[in-house]
Amino acid sequence: MDLKQNKITLGELLDNPASRGVLNRRFPMAMRHPLLGAARTVTLEQLVAFAKSYVPQKTIQDTLRELRDL
Repeated sequence: MDLKQNKITLGELLDNPASRGVLNRRFPMAMRHPLLGAARTVTLEQLVAFAKSYVPQKTIQDTLRELRDL
């Protein structure tokens, strides 16, 4: 999948069934968050910067690799 140099939006990732599946599997709690819909315009780059405080770097890198391989 083309992540547009990490400028792809969360909304674009959620609209794609394959990438949504990756996110559901790796981050099930976040995918059920009530504000998920409000975050649709957040870019992957912004999301990764935020997640670094909460998610291990290996998990982030593995997720990005899996999304690129779709």
